[in-house]
Amino acid sequence: MKSIWNKEVSIEDRQEVMGSFDTDVLIIGAGMAGILTAHYLKENGIDAVIVEKDRISTSVTANTTAKITSQHGLIYDKLIKKHGKNTAEMYGKANEDAINAYENLIHSRHINCHFERLPSYLYSTSDTEVLKQEHRAACSIGMKAEFTEKSELPFDIKGAVRFDSQAQFNPLEFIKDLADDIKIYENTEVTNVRKHTAYTDMGTITAKHIVFAAHYPFVNIPGLFFLRQHQERSYVMAFKNVPKLNGMYYGIDKNGLSLRSAGDILLMGGGSHRTGDLEDYMVYEHLRVKVDEYYPNAEEVTFWSAQDCITHDSIPFIGRYSYIRPYWYVATGFKKWGMTSSMIAAMIISDSICGRKNPYEEVFSPQRFCFKAAALNTLKDAGVSVKSLAKGYFHLPLKELKDLKERHGTIVRLGIKRYGVYKDENGRLHKVSVKCPHMGCELQWNPNELSWDCPCHGSRLNYDGNILDGPAQ
Repeated sequence: MKSIWNKEVSIEDRQEVMGSFDTDVLIIGAGMAGILTAHYLKENGIDAVIVEKDRISTSVTANTTAKITSQHGLIYDKLIKKHGKNTAEMYGKANEDAINAYENLIHSRHINCHFERLPSYLYSTSDTEVLKQEHRAACSIGMKAEFTEKSELPFDIKGAVRFDSQAQFNPLEFIKDLADDIKIYENTEVTNVRKHTAYTDMGTITAKHIVFAAHYPFVNIPGLFFLRQHQERSYVMAFKNVPKLNGMYYGIDKNGLSLRSAGDILLMGGGSHRTGDLEDYMVYEHLRVKVDEYYPNAEEVTFWSAQDCITHDSIPFIGRYSYIRPYWYVATGFKKWGMTSSMIAAMIISDSICGRKNPYEEVFSPQRFCFKAAALNTLKDAGVSVKSLAKGYFHLPLKELKDLKERHGTIVRLGIKRYGVYKDENGRLHKVSVKCPHMGCELQWNPNELSWDCPCHGSRLNYDGNILDGPAQ
């Protein structure tokens, strides 16, 4: 399952770390946030090195729909009610600044990455009141928003909130240009970090500052990020022979669709769910049904999925990792809006390392605490963790191994232990421990991707037990 960006762009391989060395700044993760941070640090004369456990931008950045927008679902009404108008206004301004920063950087470096300004739409096929509330909220803090009942979509909508002058691009074309000037080591996994030292299989890296930009911060203490956010998966398909859209669209209804054009290709996304909480819903089949209904001449090009961290109060964690590690920084919890959030992270973190105060650092600070905004989601996450941890002791599997169909997975009891078992198309069984290697929660089967997913913190393993997504290592 390769994204459309992976199919169109090839980035040259980089060598892995060989031995130990020192640097001013070590950045863990060669995705959009890590590479942008390194770029801005280099502009300020600071030596920054990136290490990546896989390849440049092969994970979250490669699987984005690449919308650069300040319209992040039903966000502004929620922010005003839970954080106040000032925080909501600063959040909006930060994301508008991020869009402009991309445009300035692309123009100054003459990057051909199909960047274009377009309107974005938050739409519903059933409810207008919640959209009108969002429209009023956005306007109240100075966002240029419009409520409309018109769209170019091939189905009727009840209404939409329109933000003008948003943007989209090809993220890997952009990354490829930026990465040329940055020292990046690939296939180098950081297994542990202690104070100023990061440990890899090939040696140690000592740095004055360390930036965790690898999607999910894998060091549990300090920070406790595993208690403060969860992960969600979403799915995207690409089709050709489809009319081009002149805007970007995001549906707020249950099973709503996300749509945008990329040249002559339509990207259709949907099926978002908490990682490890899917059961038997076949998301790609649902999207295929929808495209057949709305675009009967469409041809499937590719399909892929993405994983996103969701903080309890809906604002990303960007800034200092912890009070007791002031030389560590983190960028996580982007809530499916990783392009604008990556740029905000790069600006805040590079400013902090350079000794400058950023106007948005308090809004995104990982040390913030707003009980009113986070309490309900904190309790929900705690409930999921308790339920998952208890399953191994109190829940008996309902299926027998003899009943398992080919290309299906289930949890079975063999002797006194529980295992996840997948039967491939040849009838061969693949057995894994059902306990997540991160913190022991019980993994759940994902039939869309033939993987074992953790509902507690979002780690994912393939059916042979190899780790696909962290925080498990």
